[in-house]
Amino acid sequence: MGFALRNARKLKGLSQQSLAAKVGLSRTTINQLENGVVPDLGIRKIQIILDELGLTLEVRPMVRERRPDFLRMAATTASVSYKTPLTEAELLGSLLSGKVPAGKRPHLRTLLEEARPELIKGMISEVGKWTKPGKIEKNLEKIARELESKA
Repeated sequence: MGFALRNARKLKGLSQQSLAAKVGLSRTTINQLENGVVPDLGIRKIQIILDELGLTLEVRPMVRERRPDFLRMAATTASVSYKTPLTEAELLGSLLSGKVPAGKRPHLRTLLEEARPELIKGMISEVGKWTKPGKIEKNLEKIARELESKA
């Protein structure tokens, strides 16, 4: 969703600051929304943003495919050997920001060193739907470099 909002904003020639001013939010909130890391934003505020950008929100029945939840499996894989687990929310935040959550360095190292390639690819694909193409891969590389530098 964030990637679609960013594209629509740019097509209208708006900066994050100008869109924020038009909809009565902060530029930081617009940035967080576009990057998939906004903590919480009500439906009315979302609707105001969509209206300004000429977009619509569609509500339809969810098609329930029986496919793996790669984010959950990755968080579980990263946590197997540790007393305190790496939560799905922590893993998601890390993938979207490129930052290692406090106290979770060993978990991410375990995930990157021991997880099957199919799990990592599935996790990237699943989370990548929420942000611009290639961002999750870049953030994973950033995390891996940080883990290596402090090994």
